[in-house]
Amino acid sequence: MNEIGIVMSVEIKVPSLGESVTEATIGQWFKKVGDRVEADEPLVELETDKVTLEVNAPASGVLTDILAEEGADVEVGALLGVIGEGQGAAAAKPAEAPKKAEAPKAAPKAEPAPAAAPAAEKILSPAARKAAGDAGIDAGSVEGTGRDGRVMKDDVQRAAAAKPAAPAQPAAAPAPKAAQPAGERETRVRMTKLRRRIAERLKDAQNTAAILTTYNEVDMSQVMALRNRYKDGFEKKHGVKLGFMSFFVKAAIAGLKEYPAVNAQIDGDELIYKNHYDIGVAVGTEQGLVVPVVRDADQLSFAGVEATINALGVKARDGKLTMEELTGGTFTIS
Repeated sequence: MNEIGIVMSVEIKVPSLGESVTEATIGQWFKKVGDRVEADEPLVELETDKVTLEVNAPASGVLTDILAEEGADVEVGALLGVIGEGQGAAAAKPAEAPKKAEAPKAAPKAEPAPAAAPAAEKILSPAARKAAGDAGIDAGSVEGTGRDGRVMKDDVQRAAAAKPAAPAQPAAAPAPKAAQPAGERETRVRMTKLRRRIAERLKDAQNTAAILTTYNEVDMSQVMALRNRYKDGFEKKHGVKLGFMSFFVKAAIAGLKEYPAVNAQIDGDELIYKNHYDIGVAVGTEQGLVVPVVRDADQLSFAGVEATINALGVKARDGKLTMEELTGGTFTIS
């Protein structure tokens, strides 16, 4: 700050990121150009393959320039932005106050600022912001579970999964229309460096470590009673037996809707969230185990699931399954 109280330009640079870490990715800017900032206020979030950290403002003033956009890779010491003359911008606003004629125009601009403040406090991760845009969800209405209430990708996914659940109750015709606002069949999200490193380590562990199986017991008494009660009428009406697999498929889909990350896959440095449910069902044949896929199983009735599994099972045992029927599953039941 000089003698007349004006803040001179101060550079915002990438700090030391720790031992052996030389590069980071811009995760999120908490301020935009023209915003007033205070010294030590968090300005930008950096993501490395080990940690996520915030860079604070080195001085008070106005953010006059952003030189590294979100998603960009930056090295230690790189220039991120500039904090400039803050007093001039602050003084300009009171100067407009005496003009009552322009007060109504100034008031609407001042009104949104407080309204935006609560939304600004709900900090979104880059993945959460993209997911909210793709799903057409107001991020301000999503409750964050991250650090300091930050809205994470999983929070948005849960809100997105809950959103189509309500329109799903009307007639079957509106169902396809309800799927449109919820986003496309797949949502691609660029993984952070930290998440990529975790994925690499888990994949390495899968390739080099012994894989174990976890068993959990489930009380099936009510399902068994329900099946015994309706299986005869079900077969007469639909021409197919009511087995347990349709119950398993429907239960799996309910779980996948609640935890969308389980219905996702990794492609390079992107995480692909599947907004559809193509369930693979293992079938034993003389040639070995094959896994044909029940497409869009969430849109099928119990009878539809059983009929599809039965038809695929027959084709599997006859060796007539096509490659299309064996690929593209998002989740498998064995």
